Amino acid sequence: MALETVSPVIVDSLQGRDLLSLGDLSRDEFSGLLESALTLKKGWKRGDRPRLLDHKTLAMIFEKQSLRTRSTFDIAMYQLGGHSVLLSQNYIGWGVRETIKDVAYNLGRWVEGIMARTYGHGTLLELAEHASVPVINGLSDLLHPCQLTADYLTLKEAFGELGGVKVAFVGDGNNVCNSHLNAAALTDVSLTVACPEGFEPDAGVLETARAKGADITLVHDPREAAEGADVLYTDVWISMGQEEDTARRREAFSGYTVTSAWLEALSPRGVFMHDLPAHYGEEVTEEVVYSPRSRVFDQAENRLHAHKAILFQLLRD
Repeated sequence: MALETVSPVIVDSLQGRDLLSLGDLSRDEFSGLLESALTLKKGWKRGDRPRLLDHKTLAMIFEKQSLRTRSTFDIAMYQLGGHSVLLSQNYIGWGVRETIKDVAYNLGRWVEGIMARTYGHGTLLELAEHASVPVINGLSDLLHPCQLTADYLTLKEAFGELGGVKVAFVGDGNNVCNSHLNAAALTDVSLTVACPEGFEPDAGVLETARAKGADITLVHDPREAAEGADVLYTDVWISMGQEEDTARRREAFSGYTVTSAWLEALSPRGVFMHDLPAHYGEEVTEEVVYSPRSRVFDQAENRLHAHKAILFQLLRD
């Protein structure tokens, strides 16, 4: 029997674009991105593996350590028929050895796309300003759009339709939390964010998401947020670059450690999510990550397929 070829959804308006924030996307663009990820995943599982990015090259720039982002973008390019080049600050020395502008101009002559994982979000903005090829935010201190694309792919697989899904994010109002706000504005989920006072998400991102109609509630009691939720999501309390603030953060987040008892408060269909790496004994126990309700490793797997969709939509001819 001949293999049925699965054709991914094409979102014309994404071709050649940057992806620095989910806030830059329309609802239709985000929906199309998720549908193309689902189709590409289905095709790969069936053995349908077209070389959609044949002979294309992605430059991957890392200021921060990475397991999932580094691996999945590399593998995604390979599975789509392309190639990736790994660059670290040790190789480039931007801001020291040469300017970000010069790096952008050089890479634009050699590659079809750039993925960068940086500290400051302004670094990405400057890179995108000068690069003649699409720039993808692999993570910045402000936002993590690729992670939330994988997360919402996971939600679609778990629940089908996103409308009416109740998501609770408990923990630091960090880059992942900020991108949750953006994603809520692109869907019909109901998002409750629980953070200690002084650790709320970015005010500008929150204001913009609400202005777009996002259903977002901000509270300070994590157990209140988890009650009846379909999704309980947490993340590390201490992100890379915040190590000097460890003691203060651990004190502030006392009572925010997700244990198995928290899962009993979820809706009957409720699941647990975490973008990894997990600091066991801080934001979550190991038992929860490996529990039957956990979708943590589905999220990790879906980073690969979400990244394939992003790369295909932005870099395709």
